[in-house]
Amino acid sequence: MLEAFSPMDISPRLLVVRRGQEEESFHRGRAVVATASGETVLTVGNIDASVFPRSSIKPIQAIPLVASGAADKYGFSDDEIALACGSHVGSPLHVATAQSILKKIDSACDQLGCGAHWPLDSGESRALAARGKKPTALHNNCSGKHCGFLAVATIRGLAMAGYTDANHPVMREVTNAISHVTGVNLDESQACVDGCAIPAFSMPLVSVATGFARLGTGEGLSPLLARAAERIRTAIVQNPIMLSGAGRVDTCITEESQGEVFVKSGAEGVMAASIPALGYGLAVKIDDGAQRAATAVMANLLLQILQKHGIATANAIEALTEHARFPLKNWNGTAVGSVEPVSFADL
Repeated sequence: MLEAFSPMDISPRLLVVRRGQEEESFHRGRAVVATASGETVLTVGNIDASVFPRSSIKPIQAIPLVASGAADKYGFSDDEIALACGSHVGSPLHVATAQSILKKIDSACDQLGCGAHWPLDSGESRALAARGKKPTALHNNCSGKHCGFLAVATIRGLAMAGYTDANHPVMREVTNAISHVTGVNLDESQACVDGCAIPAFSMPLVSVATGFARLGTGEGLSPLLARAAERIRTAIVQNPIMLSGAGRVDTCITEESQGEVFVKSGAEGVMAASIPALGYGLAVKIDDGAQRAATAVMANLLLQILQKHGIATANAIEALTEHARFPLKNWNGTAVGSVEPVSFADL
């Protein structure tokens, strides 16, 4: 039986796709800008409705890697810490960096519980297949995060077997970090399962934004977590290639903004971002899960905020503009329409 719904459940239209000048399709969603205290600066749609943040909160899930002392004890470089926060494309650089982490903690690929998939970098996938090889867990876009989890297990003297289970001490530590940073009380009994096998929790969209405001400023966090957040933030800003990969939105926006912004995308149309100088955290959820829409809406939101406050570099403005509004092209490369997010000033 279909559940009854109220018109209040219908999110506003955030992106329109035009063919010629005619509307062909659209995407509905929600968006919020919040401070570390949870105060909202902008709200669009029902920001208290729950979402699964998925990979957008990887930088928060990496906090125990630093706070536990594992990153220091095993001599993790900033690019290795950044990889633990990223959803990489499986390039040789990303695979080598994950291997380096495992070597430092005396672990191996077969202990990763994330599963294997072909590299998200299509060129690397073809090259791997041409060599007659199959992907390993190191090519999984979540392998850096999982290497970080194994490092926490190692410094705690814990068994690595079963580390992805919600009741494993490592996952409990990660869950506690998410709770502290987002302000949401999470319990292992609430856990679903993410694509890489770790617990996945739902939470209000505004809590994701609040978490990214805290991640960007350290406000509202204990001194230990604030120091961990600062190191993670620095690692990400200095190594944006580890967030995703060359030409991909997380890397491009973070790189071109030169520390003014860092962005992290998640599955099913979720994106989160932080603007540390303003103390803002941002979160977007597209109802139908379209990443095209999430990227354009987040880029447009960031563009409007940065231009309003006059803190963006020319390169950042260019990068955000390219991701916010772009032509719809056919296979001949001819522009036949456009992808246009709604201006938040007009909502």
